[in-house]
Amino acid sequence: MSRRRQWGAERRTEPLPIQHPRPTTGKIARSRVAIVLTVTFWLLYVISTVLREFIDSDAGFRFSVEAVAYVVTVSALGFSALMYLLAREGALTRFRDHQRTTRSELDRFFARRTPSLTVLVPSYAEETDVVRATLLSTALQEYPDLRVVLLLDDPINPSNPADAARVEATKSLPEQINRLLATPRRHVEEAHARFVAGRPEGTDPQTPATPAEVQALAAEYRWAARWTVRLAAVERTDDHVGTFLDEQVYGKLAEDLETTAAAIEAGAVDGQVLPVAALDRFYQRMVRIFTAEVSVFQRKAWVSTSHEANKAMNLNSYLALMGGTYRIEQTLDGLGLAEVEPGDEHVLTVPDSDYVLTLDADSVLLREYCLRLVHFLEQPGNERVGVVQTPYSAFRGAATRIERLAGATTDIQHMLHQGMTQFGATFWVGANAVIRKRALDDIVEVESVGGYEVRRYIQDRTVIEDTESSIDLATHGWTLVNYPERLSYSATPPDFGSLVVQRRRWANGGLLIMPKFFAHVRTKRRQGTPVRLAEQFLRVNYMASTAWASVALVLLLAYPYDGRLLSPLVLLMAAGYFISMASDLKQFGYKRSDVFRIYGFNLILLTVNLAGVLKSLQQAVTGAKIPFARTPKVKDRTAAPLLHVMAPLVIVGFSVFSFVRDFQLQNWGNAAFAGFNTVMASYAIVAYIGVGALLVDIGRGLVGWFWVDVPDRRPQGPPERGWHSVLTVGSSADGTAAPLELAARESLAHARATAVAAVRHGQGALLLEAPVVDEAVVEEVVAAELEQFEREAELALQAAAGDLGAEPDTPPAPEPGTDQTRTPEPDGGR
Repeated sequence: MSRRRQWGAERRTEPLPIQHPRPTTGKIARSRVAIVLTVTFWLLYVISTVLREFIDSDAGFRFSVEAVAYVVTVSALGFSALMYLLAREGALTRFRDHQRTTRSELDRFFARRTPSLTVLVPSYAEETDVVRATLLSTALQEYPDLRVVLLLDDPINPSNPADAARVEATKSLPEQINRLLATPRRHVEEAHARFVAGRPEGTDPQTPATPAEVQALAAEYRWAARWTVRLAAVERTDDHVGTFLDEQVYGKLAEDLETTAAAIEAGAVDGQVLPVAALDRFYQRMVRIFTAEVSVFQRKAWVSTSHEANKAMNLNSYLALMGGTYRIEQTLDGLGLAEVEPGDEHVLTVPDSDYVLTLDADSVLLREYCLRLVHFLEQPGNERVGVVQTPYSAFRGAATRIERLAGATTDIQHMLHQGMTQFGATFWVGANAVIRKRALDDIVEVESVGGYEVRRYIQDRTVIEDTESSIDLATHGWTLVNYPERLSYSATPPDFGSLVVQRRRWANGGLLIMPKFFAHVRTKRRQGTPVRLAEQFLRVNYMASTAWASVALVLLLAYPYDGRLLSPLVLLMAAGYFISMASDLKQFGYKRSDVFRIYGFNLILLTVNLAGVLKSLQQAVTGAKIPFARTPKVKDRTAAPLLHVMAPLVIVGFSVFSFVRDFQLQNWGNAAFAGFNTVMASYAIVAYIGVGALLVDIGRGLVGWFWVDVPDRRPQGPPERGWHSVLTVGSSADGTAAPLELAARESLAHARATAVAAVRHGQGALLLEAPVVDEAVVEEVVAAELEQFEREAELALQAAAGDLGAEPDTPPAPEPGTDQTRTPEPDGGR
C-alpha cells in the first residue's frame, strides 16, 4: 500500500524499543508535582475568580450564569487533563518497576508446560496483502502447537468481480502459509530427530553434549536464519509497513537466530559445556518457530451461526463452536452445524484452548508476544487475570502528515493505557489481547435466534465491544492487565476520510456503557470490595471524556464569555498537561511542537467526535444497534463526508469573526483564544486534509446532495414469497397472499365444495373414516346432486307455466328400483 510521501511526513522508520526506558526518580517526582499543581490552580481559580466576582462585584444574573457555565466547562477540561497526568504517573511507575523475563526462564517454562493457544483474526474487506502480513507474523510466533484461524467475514459469493477475486485470494492465504512454513518445519524436525536418535534411550539430561552436537545445533540455527532472510526478501513491500515487517519481524527473527548460533559457538570456544537437555530445548525452540496450523472459517457459510454485521459476532460465532464436535446438516436455508450424535457422518471438530488471542487483521505482532503474555498469565498470583495485552503502537515512517500525527496520538495512548493498569482501570483495547477462555465462559450470554442458540461472549451492543466487555469481566471478578512492553503494532489511518470513520466509531458507545459501570461500582460496594476512586475517575474519563470535551470546546469556541472569567490561572492549570505531553512526544521520537499540531488536529475532528456522541444518544433512545464501521486502509484515498470537511471551514470562519469582534471590544483574552484557534485550525486543514482533497470532497458532497435518486412512488405490492419462505417462515400474517397460497386456495375451493356436497347427502362420515378419500365417489355424489337440482328446476318451471294457463308436461316416471332420495349405501356398497 505505497503512497506518495508528503512534505512533513515522518522520516524515521525504526520503532521505539520493546522495553520502555526506565524513568528517573526526578521525572516521576515532576509528574506528581504536575498533578498537585493542576489541582491547586483549579482550586485557586474557582476561589479567586468566581467567588470573588460573586462577592465583590455587582454582577447581574447573566454574568452569574456565564460564570457557572464557564467553571463547569473549564473543570471538565481540567479533569481530563488531570486524568492524563494521573495515568502518565502510573505508567512511569510501572516502567520503573518492570523486570523483563529472561530468555532462559521462558525456555524452561515452556519445556515443562504448554498451554493451548488459538489465534483468531477477524477480517472484513481487508486488502489481501494486509491480511497475509498479519497471518505470517502470527504464524512465526515462537509458540508450540499454535493454531491460527482467519475469521473471514466477507460475503460468501460477492456480486462484484473484484471483490470476489479478493475474497478468493484471501481465503487461500492459510493454505499458502502452511505450504510456505512446511519446508523449514520439516528441516528442523528432522534435525531434532537426528539429535534425539544419536543419544541412547535413558540418557541423563545433564550429560554434556559433544562438540559435534554443539556445532550441528549452531549450523541449524544459521540455516534457519538464512531461510528467514530469504523470506523477508520475498515478502518485502515498498511502504513503511513492509519495511517494518522486513526489519522488525523477519529481520529481527533472523538476527536472533544468527546471534544464538554465534553465542553457541562462542560458548563452546570458551569451554562452556552445554548439557543435552539444553540442546534439546534449543531444537524445540526452532521447531516452535516454524510450527503453526493456519486455517480459515467463514461464519456466513453456516445458517446456524449469527450473521450480525459486526466484529464481535464474528468472534462470538467461532468462540461458541470451540470445544465441540458437530455434524453438517442440510436445511432449507443452507448448511448448518448441529451437535454430533452417534453414527453421524460429516463431522467437524473445533478444538478448545486454554487461551484465545484476538488480533485485528491489520495488526502485527513481534516474535515473543505469545510467549511472554501466556507466561505472564501462568504465573502464581495471576489466576484471576482474564485479559493481558500490549496496547498497540504505530508503525513509523508514515508517508502522510496526518498518519504521522495520528501515530503520535496512538503512541501517547499506549502510555496512558499502561498507566491505567497501575490503578486497576485497564480497558481491553481490542486490536490484540490474550484472553483466558475460562473468563469468556464466565461472561457468556445465551439466547435463541431463529431456532439456533447464539452465544455472546463479547458484547455487540456498541461498536466499541471491547470496552463493554471490560466492564463485564470486572463485574465477574476478573482483572485486565497491560503488559509493560511494546510487542504489537497496528496501522493508523493514512488520510482524513479513513480517520473520520475510525474516530467517529471510537466516540460512539462510551455513554451507553456508563450505566453498566455504575451498576458494577454499586455491586462491588455491596460485596465489600469497593472500586477505588482513582479507578472510577479513570474509567469515567475514558468512556465519557470525548462527550464532555467536545461540548466544552464548542462552548468555548461559540459563546462570547465575559472577559473577566478568563484568568492566568486557567492557563497555569493547563500548563502541566501541555508541558507533560510535549515531553512525552519528544521521548517517543516526535517533536515537542506536535502538541500544538495535535490541538489543531482535534479542532478539525470536533464534529466527528460530536457525531459519534450523538449516535450514542440516538442508540440510547431507540435501542437500535449501530452497524460496525470498519476503518478503510486501502491504497486509494477515502473521501470524507461533506459535513466533516465543511465543519473545519466553519470553525475557522467563526474563529475569525470572534477574533474581530473581541478585538474591537478590547476583550483581549477571548481575542487571543480566537486567534490561536484560527491559526491552528487553518494549519490543520492545509496539513491534514489538504486543499485539493478538501475541494474534491466538497464537490463530491454537493453533487451527492443535489443529485439524488428519485424514489419510485408507484404502489408496490408485497414481496413475493416463494416455496422457501413458505417452508421456513410460514404462511402470511399480514393479509397478503403469495402465488403459492393463491394456488392452494383455488385447489382447496374445489375440494371444499365436494366435501360440503358429500355432507349434505349424508356421506360426511365416510370422508372422515376413510384413510384416503376416493375423489371419484365424491364426484359421483356431486353429479347426482346436480342431476336432482336440474329435475327440481324443471318441475318448478312447469308449475309456473300451469299457473299461467299452460298445459304442464307430464314428468317422466322413475325407473323401477330407483330411489329419488338416494340414501347412502352400506360400507360394503362402496
